[in-house]
Amino acid sequence: MTDANTSDSIYHRLFSHPEMVADLLMNFLDPAILAELDLPRMKRLNTKFTAQTGQRRRGDVVWEIPTRAGGNLFVLLILEFQSTIDEWMVLRLDVYAGLLYQQLVDERKLKPTDGLPPILPILLFNGEPRWTAPTSLRSLIRLPDGSPLWQFQPEMRYYVIDEGRFPDEALKGRQSLMAIFMRMGHPVSPESILDASRDLMAWLAKHPDGPPVKQLFRELLAVGMARLKGPISLIPIPEDLEEVMNMWPTHIEKWSKDIEQRSEQKGRKEGEATMLTRLLQRRFGAVPEWVSEKMTKADLPTLEEWGLRFVDAQSLDEVFADRV
Repeated sequence: MTDANTSDSIYHRLFSHPEMVADLLMNFLDPAILAELDLPRMKRLNTKFTAQTGQRRRGDVVWEIPTRAGGNLFVLLILEFQSTIDEWMVLRLDVYAGLLYQQLVDERKLKPTDGLPPILPILLFNGEPRWTAPTSLRSLIRLPDGSPLWQFQPEMRYYVIDEGRFPDEALKGRQSLMAIFMRMGHPVSPESILDASRDLMAWLAKHPDGPPVKQLFRELLAVGMARLKGPISLIPIPEDLEEVMNMWPTHIEKWSKDIEQRSEQKGRKEGEATMLTRLLQRRFGAVPEWVSEKMTKADLPTLEEWGLRFVDAQSLDEVFADRV
């Protein structure tokens, strides 16, 4: 399963819990909009978004939330985890909104006099690049300013929550389970995953009756580790959260030492290569490309050996000749 599919599965299960949806909205939605919502009374709507081809549409979670002014708001939550940005997302959302309205009209037997309830489309983006796609459908329509055709053009806007735009330090200051999961999914270092894991443990201890999301921790941790790459991404993850807390500091210390040693060796190699290049130029003139390529691919012991050969060498071939 790809990273995108794994994240998609995790987040769909996360947002099947009203507590997680409420946490997301309370911490990442415009406060003016939030003030209009009666979150404790929200309920999930089972959608039937099917295109004309008969293919079921994925990537959507819909929650019906009563408003304090009366009536209900339908939050259309789109979960996007692709590595590339969908520049036509606003068009997709326009289609989703139409399908949602059609479902409400059919299932609730709405009459024209009933009108249509408001919809709030929210895109939660978990991908690596920052989200830059247009958020307004009209920005994609090519018409000159002042054209009388503008009054007949469709309009759609959506609210973006781009996880990668929130710095780790800013997320730490939020008493939010969603913020903790964002930190785990977008770690800046192995230490940041450890900090987020500790905060998750503390949150679960304070909220024993909270949503049953503990089992999703291991899966999200694996996604975050994969994004770090390097040796840390290969560490096996225990099933139990407490075991992770016990083993993680040791692995982080080992990983950090490995990085430090490799950085030191890289610095020594670069220094040795620079010095040897200068010596070669001084004795033999311009260094040919084949010499530069050999030095780039060589390890530190080989560079040191070539440096010793240079002392008595009368040509480049004597320095770099292969020896049995």
